[in-house]
Amino acid sequence: MDASFVILWAVVGAVVGWLANQIMTKGSFGTLNDVLIGVAGGVVGGWLFPAFFLLGGQQAPLLGHLVNGALGAVIATFGARKYKEYQERA
Repeated sequence: MDASFVILWAVVGAVVGWLANQIMTKGSFGTLNDVLIGVAGGVVGGWLFPAFFLLGGQQAPLLGHLVNGALGAVIATFGARKYKEYQERA
């Protein structure tokens, strides 16, 4: 794993977190926290998905890294918002 890919995953995650804050207003954690959740999700997704042979390959490695980071950030942001919604109901 190259450090440049970790930076790429973090940047993609930050953009996805920011977009989530702009588009999905219900259950927001605030702009900074949404961006940080996106960064964490992007890095974890970028690291974890290739380990399971998902969305990676020799044909388009950069695209695979972009998609892995974005997918991880989306899952983390969605999961965090659902968890917050669950906690507010309890």
